[in-house]
Amino acid sequence: MTGYLLEIGQALLALLLAPGLTGFIRWVKARLQGRRGAPPWQPYYDLRKLFGKDVVVSKNASWLFRFAPYMIFASTLAVTMIVPLVAAPLPFDAVGDLLAVVYLLLLGTFFLALAGLDPGTPFGGMGASREMTIAAIAEPTIALAIFGLAVGAGSTNLGRIVAQTLANPGGVINPGHLLGFSALFIVMLAETGRMPVDNPSTHLELTMIHEAMILEYSGRYLALIEWAAALKLLVFFSLLSNLFLPWGVATALTPGALGVAVIALALKLAALAVTVAVLETRLAKLRLFRVPELLAVSFVLALLSVTSSFLLR
Repeated sequence: MTGYLLEIGQALLALLLAPGLTGFIRWVKARLQGRRGAPPWQPYYDLRKLFGKDVVVSKNASWLFRFAPYMIFASTLAVTMIVPLVAAPLPFDAVGDLLAVVYLLLLGTFFLALAGLDPGTPFGGMGASREMTIAAIAEPTIALAIFGLAVGAGSTNLGRIVAQTLANPGGVINPGHLLGFSALFIVMLAETGRMPVDNPSTHLELTMIHEAMILEYSGRYLALIEWAAALKLLVFFSLLSNLFLPWGVATALTPGALGVAVIALALKLAALAVTVAVLETRLAKLRLFRVPELLAVSFVLALLSVTSSFLLR
């Protein structure tokens, strides 16, 4: 029972931290650019405002347009119960593993693309086409990057991968580990719509991908999609930090260990957020036709990670 309560608490923690993580990245970027910027907690105000607004729906939209935000939010929230955020192993580890995480993330992307196509607007169709082009390369790379760790652990179970890495900390510095981290980091930038793949702070029609699919949304529907996007960013940050650098993850369900795990998670998320903010202020956005080349590099890195893991066993 304690394990299941912790699963629920972990999901609630992710819901609480996700908007703040997005706001923190924006705040750091503003500081690096010499601007004051909005405070890190601004996304919480934005979500509250959106939930209080009326919904405007196109007359061409079907039931799918109304259903998609709930599916996107629910599938992303379900991932937070499988990914080891503060503790490992947990009861839901037996239900979902690496493949479940990949398919749940892909499910949200699929419904977001369908929702972009549903109203029949040119921007929605353009964004959906671009999103699925990226997902076709990015999703297999996620599986390969983590599978390199699964080879060493002998299981695709994320909790067992964390436990195995904690038991063998010297394995963190092997080539396969570093290659997998690099591959997943590049994919994270693409899947969460960050620079240099997408610019989250613009609505320029020639460059936007994620924003093009949600232009028709408003009110609570837009709030759910924005919250799900923040959750997705937190999930990828957690995969990068707790699978490849799992120190701080609680292996005993005691108040002290869980407290240390929450603090360690917050520090890791902050470090990755600063890294992303620095990259976004130093890199220019890639041309759309160059994005598959970048993702192909990440796929090769993930493939090399798996190969290295087999050779160094």
